Amino acid sequence: MLLLDEPAAGMNTREKADLMVLIRTLKDTFALGILLIEHDMKLVMGICEHITVLDHGETIAAGEPAAVRADPKVIEAYLGEAPAHA
Repeated sequence: MLLLDEPAAGMNTREKADLMVLIRTLKDTFALGILLIEHDMKLVMGICEHITVLDHGETIAAGEPAAVRADPKVIEAYLGEAPAHA
């Protein structure tokens, strides 16, 4: 198990891309489980197969990246936008 807490903090775009490749390589080479705590959503979406999103210590969404990215609670909490109402 590889535990990573904000591994991309302070990195530029190129360094983050290299980090993503490194993490994927480690995961595949050593069959590692990875617990990633990160605010860079591009990195999270590029690495994770399952995501749990917390807002003020409460779980507001969990599941596959595409489903979590589309969740209205996640959009509201992290993009500052209210969900669209039809």
